[in-house]
Order: sequence, then C-alpha cells, then structure tokens
Amino acid sequence: MYTRTGDDGTTGLFGASRVFKDDIIVEAYGTVDEANSVIGEAKAVAIDEQTRSELHEIQRRLFVLGAELASDEKGRSMLIDAITQDDIDKLEKLIDHCLTISGPQKGFIIPGRDIPSAALHQART
Repeated sequence: MYTRTGDDGTTGLFGASRVFKDDIIVEAYGTVDEANSVIGEAKAVAIDEQTRSELHEIQRRLFVLGAELASDEKGRSMLIDAITQDDIDKLEKLIDHCLTISGPQKGFIIPGRDIPSAALHQART
C-alpha cells in the first residue's frame, strides 16, 4: 500500500502528526507489529487450544500497544482501548507460568525444537 504522502521521508501518526520514517517511534511500532505477526505464526501451528487462546490474547494486546505507539497525543486521546497495568500483570503471570513448565533458562539455547517454539523465539527478538 502506498499513499505518496511519505515521499518526503515522513509518515503520519494517528492524530495527524508526521514524523520521519527513521524515528524511534516508527521502529517501535514496527517491531511490535513484527512480533505480533510471528506470534500469529506460532498460534496457527500450536497444538492445544489453551496455547492458541493465550497467544491470541497477547496478539490483541500487542495490537493495542501498536496503536498507542502509532498515535500522537491527540490520537491517543481518541483510542478506545489502552494498555493497562493489569495487562502487564497478566503477561508477567503468563511468563511465570511458562517458566514453571520449561524451567529457568540457564544458558544460551539454539531455537528450533519445533515450529511453534521457533516462531516464539523469533517473536522475542
């Protein structure tokens, strides 16, 4: 997709502000979008419904985070959803739960045991 409005090296934020395409905020919401896409890949090949459900909820919240990052102050005031401390607490609880299953990481690992875990390793980068 293209609009030609960015031919001057800028991109629009939700709310009408423009920033340069190499701005750290553009990098941030691009990275969130990439992580969300790779989590979707892991979700698509996940074996159990609980994992798919948890990954879907993480994707929903990352979508909200991306919207917040891609908005200026005016745009954020128009958003109907926002990341809350409760979202952070739930994610940390899920991480803690996963660590009880896998055990703490004690060194470097080589990703790729299976497709879902390889995708999640990519998402964490």
